[in-house]
Amino acid sequence: MFGKIQTLLEEVGSDKSKLLSVTVWIKDMADFAAMNEVYDKWFEGIQPPARACGESALARPELLVEMIAIAAE
Repeated sequence: MFGKIQTLLEEVGSDKSKLLSVTVWIKDMADFAAMNEVYDKWFEGIQPPARACGESALARPELLVEMIAIAAE
């Protein structure tokens, strides 16, 4: 998922250091710690953006995580 976000950011001349906020939806909060490890590693070395996280049924049953990211150019 982070690779997809990175690609979208690059397409508009931005990068992860310019993310302003990320909303994370998790299918099962039991997966929060694992998601958080990956999230923290992706932002290693830079200040991570504001983040909200919640549990929800997702758009497709096979998905475990959905993210909404807002960035500056």
